[in-house]
Amino acid sequence: MKLSENIGIGMGTKEKKETVVAICYDFDKTLSPDNMQAQGYLQAIHYEDQDEFWKETMDLARTHDMDSNLAWMYLMLKGARGKEIFRREMLARYGAMVELYDGVADWFNRINSYGEERGIKVEHYILSSGLREMIEGTSIAGKFKRIYASSFYYDESGVAIWPAQVINFTDKTQFLFRISKGVLDVNDPAVNDYFPREDIRVPFTNMVYIGDSETDIPCMKLVNVYGGYSVGVYDPKTGDKRRVLKLLEENRIGYYAPADYTEGSEMDQLIKSFIDRTAIEK
Repeated sequence: MKLSENIGIGMGTKEKKETVVAICYDFDKTLSPDNMQAQGYLQAIHYEDQDEFWKETMDLARTHDMDSNLAWMYLMLKGARGKEIFRREMLARYGAMVELYDGVADWFNRINSYGEERGIKVEHYILSSGLREMIEGTSIAGKFKRIYASSFYYDESGVAIWPAQVINFTDKTQFLFRISKGVLDVNDPAVNDYFPREDIRVPFTNMVYIGDSETDIPCMKLVNVYGGYSVGVYDPKTGDKRRVLKLLEENRIGYYAPADYTEGSEMDQLIKSFIDRTAIEK
């Protein structure tokens, strides 16, 4: 073997680190047109009007100084009594009923392939205040490296009895740091450790956050401030841009697009442009 063929071996050089783009998504009204609970489950426990459920949630939270996520999780449990056995499988069944925006079903494979063609590894993450068990019931659950969302603890009979994880809009930000550092286990305290720049797995400049509303502001702002890409989405059927224009005006997001994930859509072109820019700069 010639020296030129073996250069670097045994000389302390490191293999070039792969370049990763992490795309982080809210779920409700970002990948799906409505709240996941309102697409079958609330109707099954006799809430024909989801506004009634969310009003009860906020009343309960205010009365007891309660986190609003804990309030709706409690009401979901309470509402199931005598109607449904509150198991993981039941939630997954309702999750399978959740509608997805156009193009979402084949979005992940298309974007992954586009990244591969440009030498970029694309990873997808959910950061949601909704229910992980319902998201796990959707057809796209297997497309995510991690699903960070609220969830229940189940007893020995498999029945939900207590919240296991509650993620509100400010809690979401910790998962951006976990993704950046590659410390993905929710119980791993290493997320608070100092990481030299060269050990950061996904720099914030290689991170995309996609969300639809004020509940996404902490994540949007964090990604924006550190040089990443924050994208606000709006329903393409209604065309109502008021929320995203407010987010843009307040410098929470740098971009916005309709929640249409089909090939050639504004969202498709936007994310591909982020990947192209990362490929050039790597």
